[in-house]
Amino acid sequence: MKKRQNNYWNTIIRPKHGWFDFNIRELIQYRDLVVLLVKRNFTLIYKQTILGPLWVLLQPLLTSTIFTVVFGAIAGLPTDGVPSFLFYLCGCIAWTYFANCLTATSTTFRDNRALFVKVYFPRIAVPIATVLYELVTFFVQYAFFLVMLIFFAAKPGSAIAVHWGLIALTPVLLFQMGLLGLGFGILVSALTTRYRDLGLLVRFGVNLWMYATPVAYSSTLVTERFPNLEWLYMLNPMTPVIQIFRSAYLGTEMIPLHYWAISMALTIFVFLLGVLLFTRVEKTFMDTI
Repeated sequence: MKKRQNNYWNTIIRPKHGWFDFNIRELIQYRDLVVLLVKRNFTLIYKQTILGPLWVLLQPLLTSTIFTVVFGAIAGLPTDGVPSFLFYLCGCIAWTYFANCLTATSTTFRDNRALFVKVYFPRIAVPIATVLYELVTFFVQYAFFLVMLIFFAAKPGSAIAVHWGLIALTPVLLFQMGLLGLGFGILVSALTTRYRDLGLLVRFGVNLWMYATPVAYSSTLVTERFPNLEWLYMLNPMTPVIQIFRSAYLGTEMIPLHYWAISMALTIFVFLLGVLLFTRVEKTFMDTI
């Protein structure tokens, strides 16, 4: 609570009883705390590391190189006429942002238990700060991708065809990936307060999910070979996002927009479900964690 000098209270903290206690106004009041949490994440992750923030670039660079060798050179998977390294790099930076948001927020209650017991603030601020931090790292990787895009596009006979109209959707795609990662992350975080073994499956599950998403291959590889299963494949909410992202910057085949609408609807549903469980669990998690 905050108390004025004339002994009148101007802020009253009451216990939450509703099923969906998500106070946006309160979250905005704690925006300075969110900024501090973003800075804390950066310090904790790169403290006492040799390369420091360079790991942000090394992760997609090494992953894309491995994909180029294994899936491009050895397996010979098609990349829709786009240079293999650029094709995989485009998918990797988008997937890495989503996957990092999910895995980092999935341990919110476990990693911040000591902080939560000391002072009151909206607990949802912690996973939101994590998503914002991952957004900063994405922009570093995105800048590297743009440099590589210009390099490959400048080559004579390049098959890269930038779609400026779709590029304008980049903020929307980023918002969706962050919202989806946040939704799944806080959902898992809420469930792991009672079911600890679920947390052990997160990273393994995310890795499997990547291979169900067109990151290491083109979605046309699935839709052309198994046309009857296209609708099921597109129910993966990250599949339309990755495909649209590649279509925008590389000129690969565009998917029907109704699949993206379904993906967006699933994203909103997962986020609302995650917030619902998160706000319910935060009231009693100290008794179970």
